[in-house]
Amino acid sequence: MTDALRPMAKQRLYEQVLDRLRQYVTEGGLRAGDRLPPERDLAQRLGVSRASVKQAIVVLEVQGLVEARHGGGTYLVRDSLDVEPVERMVERRRRLPDVLEAREALETKLAELAAERRTDDDLAALRSALAHMAEEIEAGGAGVEGDRRFHAAVTAAAHSALLAEFMRSIAEQIAESRTESLRQPGRPNRSLAQHRAILDAIAEGRPRQAAAAMRRHVRTVAKVRLLDWDPEEDDR
Repeated sequence: MTDALRPMAKQRLYEQVLDRLRQYVTEGGLRAGDRLPPERDLAQRLGVSRASVKQAIVVLEVQGLVEARHGGGTYLVRDSLDVEPVERMVERRRRLPDVLEAREALETKLAELAAERRTDDDLAALRSALAHMAEEIEAGGAGVEGDRRFHAAVTAAAHSALLAEFMRSIAEQIAESRTESLRQPGRPNRSLAQHRAILDAIAEGRPRQAAAAMRRHVRTVAKVRLLDWDPEEDDR
């Protein structure tokens, strides 16, 4: 039986605030670096509680669209507020812990094996990936492609066909967790530094240290605002 006529989800009040903020930024011609009005002013002008405005701002922060500076207001990170649908965020939040758990189990072992089995070509690929990530960050990017290349190079250096197949089977979810992590403030440079520690251990042929460095890295990846966000928090 089709569920097309199931009850429609009621739009949360802060989702309506998000719609209005997107419209405000577009019609006002705001750009990256511009400041949004204070939460109190927004609440008064929209006729909602400050809690509703705060929830909307948190959603924008989670998506990397604004930066809330302590005591200094909220600033646009991009030239528009192209907000991802909240329900999609809720789904991503639901599955992210399982993805991160799988990544820690698989990639820790891959790093250990890479330290035992890597070839000169493998090391060259790892170094090339880090150089690419550094260039991306230097140019103002998040280093997403360099990050992808590095983790792919670690997988290749492990020379384990079955583990590589497992990684391919969750590639889409890994990409999602990568993007989520690298949009956190200061995260790209921190990830780059952790990648270098992983590479050093692999290059020196130290399996235990490589595994430990990878475990620390994946646990850093897991520290994202999305997992702290409560989509059902009362915003009335």
